[in-house]
Amino acid sequence: MTGFRLTTLLALSASALTLAACGSAEVASPGEGDFGDGGTGGGGGVTPPAPGTPAADCPTGFSNVGLIANSTLRVCQLPQQITGSLTVPLRAGTIYSITGRTAVGTDQGVDPAAPIAGSAQGILTIEAGVRIFASSGSDYLLVNRGSQLFAEGTATTPIVFTSRQNVEGTTTESSQGQWGGIVLAGRAPTANCQLTAPVTCTGTVEGTSAFFGGATATDNSGRLRYIQIKFSGFEISTGNELQGLTMAGVGSGTTVDHIQVYNSSDDGIEIFGGNVNLRHIVINGADDDGLDTDTGWRGGAQFGIVTQRPAGSTSRSAGFEFSAAPTATPLASRYVSQPKIANWTLVGRNATTDAHTIAHFDTGTDATVINSVFTNVAGSLAGCMAINDADTATSGVTFNSVFMSCGISYRSANAVLSAAAFTAGTNNTAAGTSTLTAPASGTSLSNQVLTFINGANENAVTPANAPAVHSFFQATTYIGAVQNAADTWYQGWTCGLTAGATC
Repeated sequence: MTGFRLTTLLALSASALTLAACGSAEVASPGEGDFGDGGTGGGGGVTPPAPGTPAADCPTGFSNVGLIANSTLRVCQLPQQITGSLTVPLRAGTIYSITGRTAVGTDQGVDPAAPIAGSAQGILTIEAGVRIFASSGSDYLLVNRGSQLFAEGTATTPIVFTSRQNVEGTTTESSQGQWGGIVLAGRAPTANCQLTAPVTCTGTVEGTSAFFGGATATDNSGRLRYIQIKFSGFEISTGNELQGLTMAGVGSGTTVDHIQVYNSSDDGIEIFGGNVNLRHIVINGADDDGLDTDTGWRGGAQFGIVTQRPAGSTSRSAGFEFSAAPTATPLASRYVSQPKIANWTLVGRNATTDAHTIAHFDTGTDATVINSVFTNVAGSLAGCMAINDADTATSGVTFNSVFMSCGISYRSANAVLSAAAFTAGTNNTAAGTSTLTAPASGTSLSNQVLTFINGANENAVTPANAPAVHSFFQATTYIGAVQNAADTWYQGWTCGLTAGATC
């Protein structure tokens, strides 16, 4: 969704915050996704338990809330308010949980040089290989302005955020919306901020009561690397949702690299303003949009795969939905969104109407898309691309070296605007024939469209000079997210993309 709020969206009551607190009941079935014994290390000098048995206790700072996964894992719950420094260690026989609004720090305001009186910073560090689960839609992890999250997995030991049901082994390929997700709130500029002195920011993050925004474009909310976010997203109220990963006012000092969002019930990743850059993103199975940007995001995103759920959603779902500031403000006066996109492959759903556009641009967004592939399965009526209104056409969307292969190139409601923008670029293909292929190992998953590796037709397109578009971008000799079968950046740390990698 593209909504945002200038006042508090949700004041979660104390009872709502504790709805999903984990009890100590044991669970009968083991979890999917190779949860194993939670790691081989004891942590803190503690002798590790025997394989398949739970840890005897929890690290200091965590609550022992019982056992899960056939009594093989000790559940250690994070505090709901984290101030100072807290590390989540990888320990044998241990899995971690969050309950309610789990906040890192308290809001320190717009100015890093003058934090709000009485506010407190939090720094949460999560070690590679750690698993963290939540139990309901009101459970989510929030990193407030002025605080940081350092969650750095590796290609072979990603950090996994998932649902209790997944740990219990009851999720399926269609499961979604089982917990809230991750929210980062930073101090970077947005369309909702007064950026001349005195700087004021009254934006609140969709689905929370957390404030975001400021005047620090290079703000640093931490480092996120090699992370899975599974079965998340939750509708708090109509038009007010939590996503897989929400970033609001997040600055370019933040690292976001190798992130997967799987089966979110709303968007995979939604960005509200800020200057954060992203690289190596996988979004599969989102019920709404893959990457959704709003309210003045001015960052870059390179190397991304989006494969949509083929059916079931009633929303205007898209691989991209890019929006700017509300149209009530004249375009010339707005702090419009300026997304810079390179080397993405979007595979749309098997839709029955072209309203389910694969790449959708709205409300004056000033986007640049290069070296990318938009396609869908044979017979789908989803349009490849849509410039949704004259406001966006005036703002201008730039396409260079974009290959589209859809039964309908442009959404019929605004085909003239869309065609004009697309044909104005260079090396674009409006109605190509896709030669995308699936991963070499194939897939056994029935509800995802997983062909995203370039074939001859995609690789015949001359790529644009990516670093000339954004300094964050790397130069490539190809378009799309994955050059060929030998290009395997997406393997090892993701799930649901290849046979045997069950989510």
